[in-house]
Amino acid sequence: MVNQIHSCKFLMICSCLLVLVPSLVRGDCTCDLEHEDRNKSLALKYKTAAIALILVAGAIGVFFPLLGKIIKALRPEKNVFFMIKAFAAGVILSTGFIHVLPEATESLTSPCLNENPWGRFPLAGLVAMTFAIGTLMVDAFATSHFSKSHINKIQQIVGDEEKTGEHEHENHVHVHTHATHGHSHGSISLAEGSGSSELLRNRVISQVLELGIVVHSVIIGISLGASKSPKTIKPLMVALTFHQLFEGMGLGGCISQAQFKARVVAIMATFFSLTTPIGIAIGIGISNIYDENNPKALIVEGIFNAASAGILIYMALVDLLAADFMNPKLQNNGMLQVGASVSLLLGAALMSLLALWA
Repeated sequence: MVNQIHSCKFLMICSCLLVLVPSLVRGDCTCDLEHEDRNKSLALKYKTAAIALILVAGAIGVFFPLLGKIIKALRPEKNVFFMIKAFAAGVILSTGFIHVLPEATESLTSPCLNENPWGRFPLAGLVAMTFAIGTLMVDAFATSHFSKSHINKIQQIVGDEEKTGEHEHENHVHVHTHATHGHSHGSISLAEGSGSSELLRNRVISQVLELGIVVHSVIIGISLGASKSPKTIKPLMVALTFHQLFEGMGLGGCISQAQFKARVVAIMATFFSLTTPIGIAIGIGISNIYDENNPKALIVEGIFNAASAGILIYMALVDLLAADFMNPKLQNNGMLQVGASVSLLLGAALMSLLALWA
């Protein structure tokens, strides 16, 4: 009888453990709002300071590589520019792999979402891969379209010049001379076409890269602005300040190579500088109603972050690193190769280190 009682007790304890252990394991994965050291007035002061700091850091970062017209060492053809761009590419690559993609994965695998499909399939990776492929297609098609249209314009201009020349020169000597002159025009137009094709590619790169950075910047700004915990905001504010500084340098280098008109450069640089502060302002405005554990918010944030990660990783590897490290100037200069490699690793390491705080 006693043995039966002990057996029943043992079974009851085991049953309780079977019920309680899964809940204990998932105890940290609740969908309840965290009430950790909330202080709205102090948090608002930190957010205001964050807006100013991040705005200034972003502006310094993006405008620094654009000073090439004033500081000769910062011009795109100089060695220092290659090293700055390699550093910035490392920052952008680390942003995609270490910051944005893990955040997207965390959002889309949250216990606040249904197990099917969010917990059964790596949707963050799928979205990132899809947008990386999509960026490749946009990059290729846009460059091809603009290059063809530009070459057609050059050919039309050369054709008009040849027709005009034929009317003006009637004797054999003049015709022969013009034919030689026409060959010269053809070689010049080919050189111009090659140069303009590279320029158009740089312009596509800078615009697509800004799109990827802007999407992520707004999301992290909203996250900071919606937080009500000063302990969360302080380290995040410092981390995002350096984050925007380094990312701005990468974008500024691409804008510099694209050789836009001064007005377009000013618009693109200012737009980048304002994105995170605007995100913070939006976060402040919706902080009373924003629930970071809301399924819709998690899905939207996760998908946008994954898309941004795909764009940033593609741009860093293909359009920034591959293009520069395969450049004949860098290939033929051993010291520059070493310098660019060290700059790349340093940029990636520093940005990865920031993941400890943000």
